[in-house]
Amino acid sequence: MGNRNGEQPSLFLGYQQMRGPGHPFYGALNKILREHQFDEFVEETCKQFYARKFGRPSLPPCVYFRCLLLGYFEGIDSERGIAWRVADSLSLRDFIGISADKTAPDHSTLSKTRKRFDLETHQAVFNWALQLLAERGLVKGKTIGVDATTLEANAAMRSIVRRDDGRKYDEYLTDLAKASGIDTPKRDDLARMDRARKGRKTSNDDWKSPIDPDAHVTKMKDGQTHMGHKQEHAVDMETGAVVAITLSGGTTGDTTTFGETVEKAAKTLSAVSANVSNRARKRMATSIAEVVADKGYHSNDTITRTVFSDIRSYISEPKRGRRNWNGNSLLRSDVYGNRRRIQGSRGRRLMRKRGELIERSFAHVLETGRMRRVHLRQHPNIMKRMLIHVAGFNLSLVLRKLLGRGTPRGFQGRKAAFVSLLLSVLRMFGADRRLIVLRVIVQTPVHPIFPMVGASKVVN
Repeated sequence: MGNRNGEQPSLFLGYQQMRGPGHPFYGALNKILREHQFDEFVEETCKQFYARKFGRPSLPPCVYFRCLLLGYFEGIDSERGIAWRVADSLSLRDFIGISADKTAPDHSTLSKTRKRFDLETHQAVFNWALQLLAERGLVKGKTIGVDATTLEANAAMRSIVRRDDGRKYDEYLTDLAKASGIDTPKRDDLARMDRARKGRKTSNDDWKSPIDPDAHVTKMKDGQTHMGHKQEHAVDMETGAVVAITLSGGTTGDTTTFGETVEKAAKTLSAVSANVSNRARKRMATSIAEVVADKGYHSNDTITRTVFSDIRSYISEPKRGRRNWNGNSLLRSDVYGNRRRIQGSRGRRLMRKRGELIERSFAHVLETGRMRRVHLRQHPNIMKRMLIHVAGFNLSLVLRKLLGRGTPRGFQGRKAAFVSLLLSVLRMFGADRRLIVLRVIVQTPVHPIFPMVGASKVVN
């Protein structure tokens, strides 16, 4: 038996000794990115942000964007967490192209690179991922579903200030207490004054966050009140790919952002269609023909806008009772046409798919992708990170089609699933379970579909 005291570290360590077997998921993803020349594309796109003969070489843009993709696949919300994970994993180093003898990028380097690249560059990388999906028939663009959710901002409610004079919330309560006759109010007096305050509302018209002015005082999904943002997805209803995302204040109405999201989806699909092969272009629709949304998007303006754009609307209608059209027969015809469509068989089918596909994108991007709470401030910075995060979700659709799983975590439990499947097959043929001895030898992954199973043997 050896002991640690007798070990002497080697003076030199070969590079092959520092390489791990790698992860089959990232191996397949790396193969796809190489085949479609991802590194060359981002280097050409980001060439304008680098000086030719000034300073030392900075972080390659391909490394930066691959690190942000890891944020989705590994479920890491912060750039600090991404930098730590890359520095700790040999397989992730191999994926982003950093050898073991080089230092992994620091979180401050990722932050500075993000500030250097503009929002249009991140949008171009997002479009590149959609082009890859279009080449494989995963983008149709005919029927688009729109929905929104809230994100918790990187700002605390206790830091809000008045818009008119910049007073903090405690200072505002103190002034109210002094005006009511309390010369030296204590904390209990301030709490009592806050409870007794008329209306007791924190309106966005009166309050703002000094560190993130784009955030709104928002009621979140769990009922709590935080500073928040609103993120809206436009999803291809035939494949589940996210074709556009928009970001706004947390309390912005759905009917206000609907037009911007649909317009951005149309522009993105047009740009993707112009840069794919003729075969992929034939599979895509020439323009958006149908839009699906829930009842929060139903309004006269929304219905009129879709009709004006030659788009068939499938928008759920809330119960408002009997309406008075005031002689506006054109609006009445448009609203009744939308009502007939959502009550038909296709409308009901699209509503079921809306709840499945759009909510799935939110679940993967925000819940397992850990972006429900953002660590960046102001919409341009959040959008840069979110565009690449959602691009990772779109790439996972390709990997799910090839490997059966869209994230590295999806490969967990594959061995148990394989054993369960094999036992089920044996039972179908009437084999006695008591006479079956199943021995699974876990070796180096040899198959992309079952990477955790190297070899299996059934002994009777």
